Amino acid sequence: MWISSAFDSGNILVDRIDGETADLRIRADAGDKFFQWFHFTAAGTPGRTRTLRLTNADQASFPRGWDGYQAVASYDLQTWFRVPTEFDGGTLAITHIPEAPLVTYAYFAPYPMSRHRELIARCTATGRVGYEVLGETVDGQPMEMLQIGTWDAQKLPVWVIGRQHPGESMAEWWMEGFLERLLDTDDPSPAYLLERCVFYVVPNMNPDGTRRGHLRTNAAGVNLNRVWQEPDRETSPEVYHVRRRMYQTSCSVLLDVHGEEVLPHNFIAGFEGIPNLRSEQIQMVELFKQRLLELNPDFQTSQGYPPAKPGHANLGIATPFMAESFGAVAMTLEMPFKDSLDSPHPAEGWSPARSRMLGRSCLNALRPVVDRMRGED
Repeated sequence: MWISSAFDSGNILVDRIDGETADLRIRADAGDKFFQWFHFTAAGTPGRTRTLRLTNADQASFPRGWDGYQAVASYDLQTWFRVPTEFDGGTLAITHIPEAPLVTYAYFAPYPMSRHRELIARCTATGRVGYEVLGETVDGQPMEMLQIGTWDAQKLPVWVIGRQHPGESMAEWWMEGFLERLLDTDDPSPAYLLERCVFYVVPNMNPDGTRRGHLRTNAAGVNLNRVWQEPDRETSPEVYHVRRRMYQTSCSVLLDVHGEEVLPHNFIAGFEGIPNLRSEQIQMVELFKQRLLELNPDFQTSQGYPPAKPGHANLGIATPFMAESFGAVAMTLEMPFKDSLDSPHPAEGWSPARSRMLGRSCLNALRPVVDRMRGED
């Protein structure tokens, strides 16, 4: 058996290969504080049972995330399926009988920078999308923003960002669905919203972490979703440049899209603990949640993070920062790495297709919020 992660978004360290058994370790992010994302290929003889042992799984950032977790695999990098996976409290063991000589294994279906470039190209090729490079990352990659809709002082500025934590690849699969729906000229829903809003979309907030195969940090080892109050241009330029553009456009609505390692649910996290909380902001979030609940059975509202106590919001996080600084209706959308217990699909678990569909549903869920904010409901 031969194993490698020497490619875009790859991550694994090989300690030992003995026949059909391999002892592996997940490589830590820059800064050595976080790790859990893995993505590698294994080549060998089909039809033989192989065991891939991730021996440092108990030291991962979210060890509870391994409970009930099944790794994903693919033969063609298009179709991803779950494979038997067990966590004994120390080692995560993937057991699989491959049907082809080459298999890719990952924590979740990867969305590498190569696919990101394809997404940006497809959107800009429509001729209906504005494209801006807001600045450069630590590694010199472009921070790319798409503008959909023409600016007008009467329109609501809606910001949609994803993948502050690069290992949460479901966030960019979600972006595919959201952008496809927003750019569909045969669908009356986006046309309705584009008459009332202008969308500023950053599909990938952390290109460096994505390419390097990180879980949570950028190339400087910074967790971007903790520095929104005071981003540093040298160590967190991604947030610095996006936030600077937000101050130029303002922000009425923010959707920040993430993945959740432990909870097997889709849910919204808000900003309840900000100092200047307004009841209208909470009402708008509830309006969005209730509409999304009607639109998509994969979404639910009974499970999620406990709200912060009054005055105890972490303003380094994008959602509370934007709610406090702009008075925005700001929401963090979380999707599972595991299967969704609310609508399980054991063969594939939570998947790219379901992430894309949730992105499409979220666009429609914005309509009652936009109508209420504009006084048109």
